[in-house]
Amino acid sequence: MLSAYINIFLIFALMFMGYYLTYKQLFNNLVGDVFSKLVLQIALPANMFLNITRNFSREAFLELFNGMIIPLISMLVTFAISYVYVRLGKVSEGRQGAFSTMFTCSNTIFIGLPINLAIFGEQSVPYVLLYYIVNTTLFWTIGIYLIAKDHPQIEQAKVHFHPVQVLKKIFSPALLGFLIGVGWVLLNLPMPQEAATFLAYLGNLTTPLSMFVIGIIVYNVGIRNLTMNKDIFGVLIGRYLFSPLIVWLLGQWIPVPPLMLSVFIIQAAMPVQNSVPILARSYGGDQQYAAASLGYSVLIYLLYIPLLLKLIL
Repeated sequence: MLSAYINIFLIFALMFMGYYLTYKQLFNNLVGDVFSKLVLQIALPANMFLNITRNFSREAFLELFNGMIIPLISMLVTFAISYVYVRLGKVSEGRQGAFSTMFTCSNTIFIGLPINLAIFGEQSVPYVLLYYIVNTTLFWTIGIYLIAKDHPQIEQAKVHFHPVQVLKKIFSPALLGFLIGVGWVLLNLPMPQEAATFLAYLGNLTTPLSMFVIGIIVYNVGIRNLTMNKDIFGVLIGRYLFSPLIVWLLGQWIPVPPLMLSVFIIQAAMPVQNSVPILARSYGGDQQYAAASLGYSVLIYLLYIPLLLKLIL
């Protein structure tokens, strides 16, 4: 338990380093964009491919996807609860779609992957990615549709889904790295040591660059500008109460390995997705509200994660 806390502290030390270096103007939004692309397009795919080929046999992988039903059901239920909360809690117009999306979808890669690695090690990575697949699919379909509906002129904000664009978002480089790794395992192909070493160098960039990005985001949101209101509080309830609780309840009904369930609970209880403030701005929604929700969710997570670990470990 102590080692897990120390590892988490080190992860967030990287985030605060990113925050401090942004304050000192060594980092900025452009640097954050470059880091994000490096993680999503290079480091993370290498990490995913290497972890699948190292940690799974053909037989073990075929059993892996049985657990995907838990994140799928849990997120659909959480979307439904967010809809009820919007009505009963009278969430302000112009932010209802962003509210439901932030209530339901979590930051499964930039924070979720480093935290799970810190707690459970590399054996958690396939389960992290299972949750990521469901989270990303629902975010770029249901989530983006709801965010678009926040536009003041709803009729002009209708989403016209372009299948190719949606597929590009879902089949990201990280997911492709995972799928190539799966094919490698299923075909029982050998892995040259030199290639594994090279991919390890790239994959090791994932955690530090991810946390630097979060630090840059928190700085640009502005801690002093954060003001709590009932709509932000509702997002925090969804992120840190309903989402993990529903996953845990489903885990009592649907038998899955203990590590898989623990990873799913951790993934469900992550801060808000980085992309929501950007999408809220693009679709004419309440960007300030989305950014404040993201900032609060990251900062409160520092206090929340030790309590969650106490409950599940």
